[in-house]
Amino acid sequence: MSQSSHRRPPRVGDAPIFKYSLLAIVLLLVAFVVIAPMVVIGAEAFSRGIPYFLESISEPDTRHAVMLTVITAAIAVPVNTLFGVAAAWAITKHDFPGKRLLTIVIEIPFSVSPVVAGVCYLFVYGLQGLFGPTLDSIELKIMFALPGIVLASMFVTAPFVARELIPLMQAQGRDLEEAATSLGASGFRTFMSVTLPNIKWALLYGVVLCNARVMGEFGAVSIVSGNIRGQTNTLPLHIELLYQDYNAVGAFAAASILALLALVTLVAKVLLERQGAGRRSRPTTLAGTPTTSEVHS
Repeated sequence: MSQSSHRRPPRVGDAPIFKYSLLAIVLLLVAFVVIAPMVVIGAEAFSRGIPYFLESISEPDTRHAVMLTVITAAIAVPVNTLFGVAAAWAITKHDFPGKRLLTIVIEIPFSVSPVVAGVCYLFVYGLQGLFGPTLDSIELKIMFALPGIVLASMFVTAPFVARELIPLMQAQGRDLEEAATSLGASGFRTFMSVTLPNIKWALLYGVVLCNARVMGEFGAVSIVSGNIRGQTNTLPLHIELLYQDYNAVGAFAAASILALLALVTLVAKVLLERQGAGRRSRPTTLAGTPTTSEVHS
């Protein structure tokens, strides 16, 4: 039998025309869907020169929107980080009734529209909502104020940290934690000395994604904030108001801040992926488990 008879028949995917056609489609989509909008944002933001750009982003309403966005992220991201770590630890390191239900509940924000989430919060904490009269009687304002914005932002970003940690911690198993516990380590010491070093890059990866989503959230926040200019407008909502006021340059100037955030997030994402985040990395060996003397030190 000749050698040519043993050759594998060519597949459609091996044809150069097929490969280069796919590459051309991808590049065209990236150019028109991703790169073109970013170029337009930069060009329009600086269309009247750098002084006008600086004047636009330094307006009081814009500065307030930026500050409100930062404050929201400063509250929502740490809370969701703690929630994600606790949820991942409970799901991967312990067995308890309702474990599968908890896993499903964590995924709910990804399947529910942010606008629907905002409306739900309105009907729960609004003046005419379930707890509205009680909150009003103690003069605690949730809706159309910072607490409502934070709650809505926390809802839409709740799964990010947990979703990064759960697959990784499941792949790592429980052996190292059980070994540390058998040596007398407390739960906190086990987490800090054994678990955290193995998940630190995935944890940072989830935090970066969570922060980017908080600062760019529009749908849920637009419902619960009331869109009060200079008071409850986050940066995405303020951009919409500027555009509706026919202040296109000001809107693009404010949008450039979010675009810059997106670029910073992308760079951080790439750097963290190089460190092993975003994928299932191998845990350290049992040699990394604290010894008896280290546990009691």
